[in-house]
Amino acid sequence: GISDQAIQGPASYLSELGAAEALLETQPTWNGVTAEAVARMRLQNRFKTGLDIARYTAALMRADMAAYDADPTKYTQSLGCWHGFIAQQKLISVKKHFGGKTDRRYLYLSGWMIAALRSEFGPLPDQSMHEKTSVPALIEELYTFLRQADSRELNDIFRAIDAARKAGDKAKEKELIEKVDNFQTHVVPVIADIDAGFGNAEATYLLAKKMIEAGACALQIENQVSDEKQCGHQDGKVTVPHEVFL
Repeated sequence: GISDQAIQGPASYLSELGAAEALLETQPTWNGVTAEAVARMRLQNRFKTGLDIARYTAALMRADMAAYDADPTKYTQSLGCWHGFIAQQKLISVKKHFGGKTDRRYLYLSGWMIAALRSEFGPLPDQSMHEKTSVPALIEELYTFLRQADSRELNDIFRAIDAARKAGDKAKEKELIEKVDNFQTHVVPVIADIDAGFGNAEATYLLAKKMIEAGACALQIENQVSDEKQCGHQDGKVTVPHEVFL
């Protein structure tokens, strides 16, 4: 199905190499580039845009939701983060701890963390007084750092392939190429907190669109009346009618 196609891994090492060789054969003046360098760079840059990430992670999350419905022991865990470096180090640690896997491990982006730590006005309460672009900007930053982690880890494997080749160790070379083919990306779903405090339904729509374009696949949208916005943990919230919110 579409979901299976969306969450499948990138092309294999040898298929990318073959594609690069075929391309270079048609371009004789590109003689300063090796097919292997092209194949490796493509594998290190699997996701071209935030929408590619959003489609991939949405399919992943839907599959995880279905798995949880069938078996509640297969729950997901979401780790809070307010900076790309924090997200990167968390996912690097997750992969090390779980044997190279990131299954059912997400990132959580909280609105109050944005207000407190990412506003150009300085630390603020969670009342939507920060810039509305702050959240999409952080989503984009998170995925920039996660893709960098992919590139770094794959580069280490590529160097190991070169070393095995130099030593004439065919078995080790084959093992490392299989490691590339089974590589699990650091890119995981981000659950991002949004709110209606920046304006009307159109403003909420535009902000949600911007967040999806940055890579978010799951949004938490609060339904408070925009000019009565206050911290969601306080009493006395004024919410819009369900019909209006929907």
